[in-house]
Amino acid sequence: MRVGVLGAAGRMGRAVCQAVAEDPELDLVAAVDPSAGADDVVVAGQHVGADRAAIVTAGAQVVVDFTVRDAAVDNLRWAASAGLHAVVGTTGFSAADMAEIAAWYSPVAGVNCVLAANFAIGAVLMMRFAELAAPWFETAEIIELHHDEKADAPSGTAWATATRMAAASDAWAPDPTQTTVVEGARGGLGPAGIHIHSVRLRGLVAHQEVLLGTSGQTLTLRHDSYDRVSFMPGVLLAVKAVSGRPGLTVGLDEMLGI
Repeated sequence: MRVGVLGAAGRMGRAVCQAVAEDPELDLVAAVDPSAGADDVVVAGQHVGADRAAIVTAGAQVVVDFTVRDAAVDNLRWAASAGLHAVVGTTGFSAADMAEIAAWYSPVAGVNCVLAANFAIGAVLMMRFAELAAPWFETAEIIELHHDEKADAPSGTAWATATRMAAASDAWAPDPTQTTVVEGARGGLGPAGIHIHSVRLRGLVAHQEVLLGTSGQTLTLRHDSYDRVSFMPGVLLAVKAVSGRPGLTVGLDEMLGI
């Protein structure tokens, strides 16, 4: 499988390039990042260019996008029109964005897309465990913690977790707070009123706690990514699977059999 990477000069992009280059079943044929400009940036043996057309010229079959929301929407439109399958780790998409992406990568379009809020296998399991636990608890809050360069809040993982928990149970107790001394102290409201708290701190990578409570007991689910290498097994899994998954696939659950 011939792979091109968008956002190749960023930390995640560099990690993806290295992982693809080291996998004997994959071939890294192009690395692109507009921020590279005229600089001589080389990642995993590939010169990082600024023009995404190089991905098509190199004969890539799959493009991996780890950029930012605005760029990713345009990249996915372009990739679909260019006949490229896509694997996407960018977050922050709106419902309207997702509808557009689903249209570009419909089952009859001939190109496929795997989009995941988190490619760490442990994080995918955490979201599934939270979904399973939700019907057995009346209160829940989510705390997500990320590095200080993350642009969106809450994280895609936190939002996806809350969405799945809300779909699993609509019997959540109301917030008892009557007086807010500091605005925002209770975090933001996610689906079904589940509170989500976002921490941005230098030294972190990606971390999340799901706290669930009921009478006499609590359950805490936590996942920690200490290094971006933690996301690579999921990325490689998606890259190898995308050509055989018609249309848009959201999350890694089906590929993991959960």
